[in-house]
Amino acid sequence: MTRRLMLLDTASLYFRAYFGVPDSVRAPDGTPVNAVRGLLDFIARLVQDHRPDDLVACWDNDWRPQWRVDLIPSYKAHRVAEETESGPDEEETPDTLAPQVPVIADVLDALGIARIGADGYEADDVIGTLTARAAGPVDIVTGDRDLFQLVDDARARRVLYPLKGVGTLQTTDEAWLRGKYGVDGPGYADLALLRGDPSDGLPGVPGIGEKTAAKLLEAYGDLAGIIAAAADPRSKLTPAQRRRLDEAADYLAVAPKVVRVAADVPLPAFDPALPSEPLDPATLEELARQWGLGGALQRLLTVLRT
Repeated sequence: MTRRLMLLDTASLYFRAYFGVPDSVRAPDGTPVNAVRGLLDFIARLVQDHRPDDLVACWDNDWRPQWRVDLIPSYKAHRVAEETESGPDEEETPDTLAPQVPVIADVLDALGIARIGADGYEADDVIGTLTARAAGPVDIVTGDRDLFQLVDDARARRVLYPLKGVGTLQTTDEAWLRGKYGVDGPGYADLALLRGDPSDGLPGVPGIGEKTAAKLLEAYGDLAGIIAAAADPRSKLTPAQRRRLDEAADYLAVAPKVVRVAADVPLPAFDPALPSEPLDPATLEELARQWGLGGALQRLLTVLRT
């Protein structure tokens, strides 16, 4: 029987939980736990509404991999809080969110929800790899449009993009992508690297915005086709477009590797099956007491048991 897999872009979701739940939600000792409790409620709602068989909380072991920075030095540079000599640089994170991230990890581990990352890779790459490996349908839950590149109707891969909490989700399939951007999943990666993305420090091709990029992709098929057209004096590119693409040749040579998620990340063996009971009840009980997880944790446990 084909199993439905749900992949969570965990950091994207706990950031949304943090900003969506008041920081007046606190543990008994006064520590804010709005991101922790908000994420637990998100997961409960997702499981209740979509009933996945398997669920993986994909983790950023490295939010800004050096191999991407080596190719495009501006990649996420504006989000670096502190550079480190060994290991990933520290990401700029709200002061009251950073202490909640280890708590989130501990709670997911005690619940028995698979939490998977890979050194040297982002959660996006873990999601790309698990999507490529999956035999059945895949629902990717993320507030990051970069993952639209994984949409594939033929293989039942879609992105559930939160519009308000996770109760209102935009179901992103090929029809939606074509209606919004004029591209399919793989085409979205080409669109993104052509137009650029300030939030990720990707410069794009100056003078080529989203609409022009979509028109070029419609005319020439993909990035390789556009580059070939720029080198072909008989193509119908305007002189300005040809000049801009020529001037951006170095960027276009490396951008695909940076923008496209990896599909071959080495991952540890793990069980993705959604648990019906906590893996470590004693630890979970202690975490619930220490951090005042109360109703949020109970709501998730109730959903997992049904």
